[in-house]
Amino acid sequence: MIIAVASGKGGTGKTTVATSLALVLGNRAQILDCDVEEPNCHILLKPTILTTDTVNLPVPSVDLEKCSLCGKCGEVCQFSAIVLIGKTILTFPELCHGCGSCSILCPEKAIREIPRNIGVIETGFVKDLDFVQGRIRIGEAMSPPLIREVKTKINRDKIAILDSPPGASCPVITTVKNTDFVIMVTEPTPFGLNDLEIAVEAIKGLRIPMGIVINRSDIGDSSARDFCNNNGLPLLMEIPHHRKVAEGYAQGAPLIESMPGYGHKFKKLSDDIQMIISESYEGASI
Repeated sequence: MIIAVASGKGGTGKTTVATSLALVLGNRAQILDCDVEEPNCHILLKPTILTTDTVNLPVPSVDLEKCSLCGKCGEVCQFSAIVLIGKTILTFPELCHGCGSCSILCPEKAIREIPRNIGVIETGFVKDLDFVQGRIRIGEAMSPPLIREVKTKINRDKIAILDSPPGASCPVITTVKNTDFVIMVTEPTPFGLNDLEIAVEAIKGLRIPMGIVINRSDIGDSSARDFCNNNGLPLLMEIPHHRKVAEGYAQGAPLIESMPGYGHKFKKLSDDIQMIISESYEGASI
């Protein structure tokens, strides 16, 4: 089972929820930090890192002596990573997604692929919990290729918790795609509601079951709860705006450690999600 924890905006408590859920599951789970531009799970979990592997993306290199300037490489590239301008072929490695189409379709076999470092993947453990995180190379423009590599580390024998980037753009879609459930973390403010609505619409397009967690639930207004009721979205949990939560976060402590009574609530969260997933599969098979 794969559960993604996402949010319409940053700062809602997404990583707080992801780490606590993973900790209560223990050796039944693994956590993968897919927020590769700013991974934060390690701050709360303090993992022991065992391996650090460089991730390379294959990008085109053109042999101009072989190139006939036919332009087929540029025609097939959807991202303008290789273009024909006059009598010159230009490559833009930072735009390349590594699909390899240009080298395959080149009639002169003038294009070969060379590796370009886009970041690293670190693996380790926290007590009995498996830990994986991606770190994008500084200055790298695109995170989806690295996120896809992080997801290759998913252990299908365990419950994978994916900490997604915030928002509703390509990195988020890359993270939540092919997951079994999405936890959407929000806060009861106008900004939180606006970004929640955008993110929910994006996830609906992927037809993935989802539920809502409201963080700092006792501030703001009731708009997030109303949104859940009006859209048939399960409200999975409410986390209050509590001084102990803030103090624990400032000290780098997971929520279930700063608020010990929340351990059973996160276990219930896991049980509720598994029930929703089971019911969605049963409904799909009817």
